[in-house]
Amino acid sequence: PGPTVIASGPLTSSRLSDALAELTGQDHLYFFDAIAPIVTVESINFEIAFRGSRYDRGERQEGDYINCPLNRDEYYAFVDALRTAERIELKDFERELERGVRAGAHTYFEGCLPVEVLAWRGEDALAFGPLRPVGLRDPRTGRRPYAVVQLRQDDLAGRLYNMVGFQTNLKFSEQRRVFRMIPGLEHAEFVRYGQMHRNTFIYAPALLRPTLQFCSRDDLFFAGQITGVEGYAGNIATGLLAGWNAARWIKGQPLLILPRETMLGALCHYITHASPADFQPMKANFGILPPLEEGPGRGRRNKRQRMAAYAARAAQALESFLQRVDD
Repeated sequence: PGPTVIASGPLTSSRLSDALAELTGQDHLYFFDAIAPIVTVESINFEIAFRGSRYDRGERQEGDYINCPLNRDEYYAFVDALRTAERIELKDFERELERGVRAGAHTYFEGCLPVEVLAWRGEDALAFGPLRPVGLRDPRTGRRPYAVVQLRQDDLAGRLYNMVGFQTNLKFSEQRRVFRMIPGLEHAEFVRYGQMHRNTFIYAPALLRPTLQFCSRDDLFFAGQITGVEGYAGNIATGLLAGWNAARWIKGQPLLILPRETMLGALCHYITHASPADFQPMKANFGILPPLEEGPGRGRRNKRQRMAAYAARAAQALESFLQRVDD
């Protein structure tokens, strides 16, 4: 019958969902996002934050997490702000998010709750939950903090860190305000905000190639939100790439894998190479691009200069790529 591109959205029909579950396996099809915010490592204040693992049991010598310690007053001020922050109103079909849902690989998000809902269960609920400080010592004081927010590396380059246990339904502006109250995150740059909503997406790291082909069927392509890409531009762009590759497959031409220096190439690389343990949808952002090369004469760039450098590098990489394709 020829190649097929599946590009359905968050409210994929039950018939298509059933067919996808049969094709991919039930454990590889999800129906909710349970996303924690992601910040850039360069925006973290390491005069306060420190690296380490509980009881020094991490896989890395310096520790597997970045830890933001809170004293008693800071903790309760944060909880109060969290409880009173404005939330995004849930739709009727999303109400089960309030009770916790399975929304990720295997059972990783089993029973997960929005962090603000957990805060309402008791003022110490977070201190005995995702912010528990056991097994950690603040190097500034030599003592265990009253509470700790942990951040875990989210990309291979070590430039993006997600806030562990901070799936949330707060408005984005409120996330900026409240989460910047956390010591060490006063100037945090958020490349993705937390959210919890109805969605339908496949487990792309195990199922898709960077060409957006299904791993076990060369003639089947996926694009848009079903792949785990968020945002209008990213969804449109993956649809364009899937269409190009479907046409090239028909003609017997090599399929396109865009350079990682381009935003579309970086998005496709991210969704097909993300950590299997906690894959969640991602939108286009500079944090998923390979880091810029630093060297003599370059100096330290400000944010505007970094963005311009990323854009110039992407244009150059794309031009070289297209020349090779034309050849």
